[in-house]
Amino acid sequence: MNSADHPEAQVVVAISGQAKEDAHAVFGVLRTAFGCDRAADDVPQDVPGKRPTVWTATFDVFDVRTEPGPVRLTEPVTATLQGGYTAVDSLRKALASAFAVRVVGTASGDQEEEVQLRLESR
Repeated sequence: MNSADHPEAQVVVAISGQAKEDAHAVFGVLRTAFGCDRAADDVPQDVPGKRPTVWTATFDVFDVRTEPGPVRLTEPVTATLQGGYTAVDSLRKALASAFAVRVVGTASGDQEEEVQLRLESR
């Protein structure tokens, strides 16, 4: 990632309690649009047991790639985005090019925000 000089360009995305295939689909959409701290072959894995699993990745909105197309999900996905206002908005727009996106909740700070989104296939 080339955002070391621009931490405001980084957005942490967390997906929990969903099918690993859906988490991989969401991360794949974002990886198509922006640079990521994870390799394309870094696929979410299930963790044995009854504890909830959270998959995370960090995306760099200064490393713009291509606009993703629509992607199908097996079920709705809840994703939490945390970062600077402009960076989070850029990720939200990229997700909207691939999924139906609904804002479920927000928490605003001085320079960062956290947004919880519900993503569904269109």
